[in-house]
Amino acid sequence: MRLKIFTTIGLLFLVLNQTLLLQGNIFLQAQKPIDFAHWLLLLGVLLTLAINHVFSNNSFGNTATILTSLGAIALIGQAVIDFVWWSYGDDYVGMENLTQQLINEPSIRIPFMTIGPAFFYIGLGIHAGKLLRKHLLWTLITFAGILVIGIGSFVSDSRISIVIGHILVSIGLIALMFKKNDKLPDSKTTHTYL
Repeated sequence: MRLKIFTTIGLLFLVLNQTLLLQGNIFLQAQKPIDFAHWLLLLGVLLTLAINHVFSNNSFGNTATILTSLGAIALIGQAVIDFVWWSYGDDYVGMENLTQQLINEPSIRIPFMTIGPAFFYIGLGIHAGKLLRKHLLWTLITFAGILVIGIGSFVSDSRISIVIGHILVSIGLIALMFKKNDKLPDSKTTHTYL
């Protein structure tokens, strides 16, 4: 039960992180005394990693756990980059120069700013997919949230879509965690769609 609570708190921290990011760059740079938004990201990711133990029988025995963990590493790296950006305060020219430097360096951009963080959400989706046959609705809500996050991040550059996606993912995963039995469904399991 403790791991489910850690995961729930982590997911809620991620929603709060995205809600703060929605406020815009001027708000983010003015946060004092610390960068609350990115501390929520860092702590949210770390707490959400407990999901690997909620949905898996061993630490690194399946694809979902590996992808979620790799994505968490990428998001932790992204949080560190965001802390550095925050340290620039209202020096937007310096921040833009740093941004361009990071974007022009594929060894930073790809694992920590684009592809790497996506592994976290793909891993969460695979964890949810384990319960697709038993809890269809909650699994589909989780999948929809991940899709909305992806579209908001990579297609439409829409912060509000990303917030909505995080809310959906959180609702779906929290419901799945608390409805999940210790055994994953097999072919003889009766189906409940909620």
